[in-house]
Amino acid sequence: MSAQHTLVVLARGGYAARGVLYLIIGIFALLAAQDSTKPKDSHKSLEALLSQPFGYVLVGLVVAGLLAFAGWRVLQAIRDVDHHGTSFKGLVIRAGLFAGGLINGALAFFALGLLISGIRSSSNSGGGNTRDLLAHLLSWDHSNVLIYLVALIPLGVGIAHLIKGWKATFEKYFEADEEVMRYIRPVSRFGLIARGVVFIEIAVLLVIGGSRYQVKDPPGMKEALDALQNLPAGSVILMVMALGLIAFSVYSFSEAAWRKINMDVPGVPAS
Repeated sequence: MSAQHTLVVLARGGYAARGVLYLIIGIFALLAAQDSTKPKDSHKSLEALLSQPFGYVLVGLVVAGLLAFAGWRVLQAIRDVDHHGTSFKGLVIRAGLFAGGLINGALAFFALGLLISGIRSSSNSGGGNTRDLLAHLLSWDHSNVLIYLVALIPLGVGIAHLIKGWKATFEKYFEADEEVMRYIRPVSRFGLIARGVVFIEIAVLLVIGGSRYQVKDPPGMKEALDALQNLPAGSVILMVMALGLIAFSVYSFSEAAWRKINMDVPGVPAS
């Protein structure tokens, strides 16, 4: 197998792993619309997955996929395989891709910790190294400025998802005929917009609850979905968002199947 073909397989496997993860989160969020004790975030969803029959095998596959996806994101950012360029917009997109690689890598190591140590030890870890680091940073004195800077990350990701979903700019990266896109397009747009709303809400929670999060873990998807559930008609809103996250998983599976994986990368021989 050539180096290019290996990278393509890893990239597609990474998109599929992200799809599995968001499918699990979406299903649990849908259940949480009826029962608020159900998990709503990636860490608790992985723990719940591990408790199922063949859970260790499933989580192991997710770990491998997330590591592949993290590597693909870093490759997209550093080598610019999607040709975003070096303009301000291109550099911002590439920075977001790089951050996504780090986040997915941290999530993969969290899941790996579940496999190695079991659920009991992992549940005492406070939600993974990434969240521990953020919590430590937010515990500093006079860290309100830092909170605003940290909030810019989910805010930027959320806005980018809203634009991407509204304009359907993701279509240029798909190699699927119109018959297939007829079904992929609306589901993907809904999924991207839903994920964008969640990320923007995380940014809002960071800003308005900064002092509170100095002594607690910084907010994540669970806190964002909890806030939605506490609104009037919150169960209905949470159900819609859960369906949106499931739609995002469909978008991820579609990327695994039909996304253009450009491997015009210096130093990687052509197949």
